[in-house]
Amino acid sequence: QVQLVESGGGLVQAGGSLRLSCAASGSTFTITDIGWYRQAPGKQRELVANINSGGSEKYADSVKGRFTISRNNAKNTVYLQMNSLKPEDTAVYYCNCNTNYRWVLNQYWGQGTQVTVSS
Repeated sequence: QVQLVESGGGLVQAGGSLRLSCAASGSTFTITDIGWYRQAPGKQRELVANINSGGSEKYADSVKGRFTISRNNAKNTVYLQMNSLKPEDTAVYYCNCNTNYRWVLNQYWGQGTQVTVSS
């Protein structure tokens, strides 16, 4: 089992920046990839950014060049640096990870953190 706890959300003006953190605990050695999804009101949850155990990063087209995902393995923490924020970035942001332990696959979610960008 893996537990994910997000922090760092809040209210920011358009053009501003925020950094989200996701601290993982439990069987973190089983994590194959970890990242961020978001869900805006009335919309489906979508992938924002993801990083795998090899360090490869993936971004949604809408955030490329503005958001950066990074991780600190010693702290079992992944970060999402969000710059040049836009009102359309307003959503609940969820930390997500996939795990593989002896070929048993699982997926875990954090509780979510609200990001609101005012125009």
